[in-house]
Amino acid sequence: MHRMNDEPARWTQATVYPDMWADPGDDPRDSEGPGPDGELATLQDFLANYRMTLRMKCEGLDAEQLARRSVPPSTMSLLGLLRHLAEVERDWRNWISDGDPLPKLYGQRDADFDGAVAEQAVVDAAYRDLEREQAATDAALAEHPDLGERVGKDSIAVRELMVHRIEEYARHCGHADLLRERVDGRVGQ
Repeated sequence: MHRMNDEPARWTQATVYPDMWADPGDDPRDSEGPGPDGELATLQDFLANYRMTLRMKCEGLDAEQLARRSVPPSTMSLLGLLRHLAEVERDWRNWISDGDPLPKLYGQRDADFDGAVAEQAVVDAAYRDLEREQAATDAALAEHPDLGERVGKDSIAVRELMVHRIEEYARHCGHADLLRERVDGRVGQ
């Protein structure tokens, strides 16, 4: 008995390197030329590139595709990742603050994923939330350019927080690779 296959056909937009997301000339992440000078600039560059990679993995999809939980039994979706990372950016600011913690953006645990529904207003809000929270966390950390400085109630080193931010985005970009491939078949690192 022949069963229908709901797996999308694998494809890439890249023509130069078929395992890449985009051709080098079309890739907004600058990987040509010398890298940034200094540890802080290097960490900021890696973070910026992972943030951009996540956005690239979401480009060209409609609200239903972004909200689709395409790798069952996981409840993750690309939209859920956007919302989760907005929530995490806010939480990181709580780590470096001496004051009362900021409230959660989306409510109780897992609300960032559970509330990722296929509505354009939710998608638009997720992008706005992520941009706002990233900018606020970047601004808060800009006040502490010494990577060895310890900040917040838990006295976390700025370097540790920066590395953790990169790790979080990198891990979720890996999830985005799988989620996107299951949504429309597009592959590439």
